[in-house]
Amino acid sequence: MNADFTLLEKVSGSMQAEIIRSLLESRDIGVMLSQESAGAIFGLGVGPMAEVDILVPQIQLDEARSILNEYYSGSLDVDE
Repeated sequence: MNADFTLLEKVSGSMQAEIIRSLLESRDIGVMLSQESAGAIFGLGVGPMAEVDILVPQIQLDEARSILNEYYSGSLDVDE
């Protein structure tokens, strides 16, 4: 994947990040996750070191935001 990635969302914990990654990738959105290495090594789930940045290609940012808004609002159509 050769694209300029930009921050979509910052979440607490790798589990939430992986859920969002799976959702976006199922809609053909490229995703990269970035986390403080100490948080990943020690499996931290709370606090600043547990934060995970969810990055998407700049050209897919609007579409990814729309999907994420639907997910958070509970209006996501899972049959798409």
